[in-house]
Amino acid sequence: MPPKKILTEATANNCVAFGRVRSNLKMGCVGLPNVGKSSLFNLMTEQSAAAENYPFCTIEPNEARCVVPDPRYDFLCKIWNPPSQYPAFLQVTDIAGLIKGASEGAGLGNAFLSHIQAVDGMYHVVRAFDNDEVLHVDDSVDPVRDLDTIQSELCKKDLDILQRAIVAEEAIVRKAGGKFKMLPLFYETTGKIKALLEQDKPVRDGEWTSAEIELINEKLSLITTKPVIYLVNLTMKDYLRQKCKYLGKVAEWVKAHGGTGADIIPFSVEFEEKLWSLREDPAAQKAWLDEVKVPSKLGKITTEGFTKLGLQYYFTAGEKEIRCWPIKRGTLAPQAAGVIHGDFERGFIKGEIVAYQDFHDLCGGGKSMAPIKAAGKYRMEGKGYEVQDGDICHWQFNVAPPKKK
Repeated sequence: MPPKKILTEATANNCVAFGRVRSNLKMGCVGLPNVGKSSLFNLMTEQSAAAENYPFCTIEPNEARCVVPDPRYDFLCKIWNPPSQYPAFLQVTDIAGLIKGASEGAGLGNAFLSHIQAVDGMYHVVRAFDNDEVLHVDDSVDPVRDLDTIQSELCKKDLDILQRAIVAEEAIVRKAGGKFKMLPLFYETTGKIKALLEQDKPVRDGEWTSAEIELINEKLSLITTKPVIYLVNLTMKDYLRQKCKYLGKVAEWVKAHGGTGADIIPFSVEFEEKLWSLREDPAAQKAWLDEVKVPSKLGKITTEGFTKLGLQYYFTAGEKEIRCWPIKRGTLAPQAAGVIHGDFERGFIKGEIVAYQDFHDLCGGGKSMAPIKAAGKYRMEGKGYEVQDGDICHWQFNVAPPKKK
């Protein structure tokens, strides 16, 4: 369970405060059919998942991972140039389109909703372009209506999950012969959840104590606890001019439903596909980007997804390997070391820590830690140290060999 401070900050910023405490969390691409989910997935992960112009082209979810771009990692690789280089990765799932009535079995229904349950955060892809050649499941483009549809279906599914959880808890009490009563916290929390969901409001937008969040994580598996990034798919023309008649309405909807402007990323599948088509000619690709003066958003989408899941990473660096080790924000040194191997956590002694920025500013382009030590920026940290994003770490541990019988 993350520290209380982390929970409070996370729920206030639409970040993950619920769900699994792991370092290999997943983002899922969610939205109506034919809004660009599979095309985006292909571009992010360099895969070739089907992306055809008809509803429900994607049936089983496609899964892959994409590199989290980071100039800090690039700098360390350039300095050491080791034979092994491992960047951070984001796990991404392409989930088939939902339609109105999915919570009651419409379209491909509950199977898809269960796929959303299996991810930890959502890229909600919204179509914000008119094109008669690309079918729309409702025959007309209206991003606000589409946002309402998806949120309503997810809230209805959560109501069903909630009711099943209540029935299961009551069964446990009956099996105990009435000896134990359900905790007041369970009644109060499920009552608050139900009140939100019946208004088509996601659970993540409620105000929760750490005890309530712990109960939700333990007893429930709700879809609307998951953090969301809204990806607004524009035409290339609108993307290049950074204008779209739908963007203002989408921003108003997101802010009215607990999000902020930072949760919205306008992008263009059309633009990204054009850029991808030039990948084998870097000079032509650079010339085109210089001409249009608008960058790709794929890196930002990946990085924001990784951050939205409450993830960060530290580095290990040396002659043999540069590697990013993903951890949850708020992770203490022994548990961060344990990501490498369980023995590192069990036999943890201390960590030798250098903040990335200190290394960057003081190394002088060399591999030696001598100038960092001379500046007093090379630190020894114990079990209570909270590892920071971008720390360069070397762990000291000692696990005694098993005693001979």
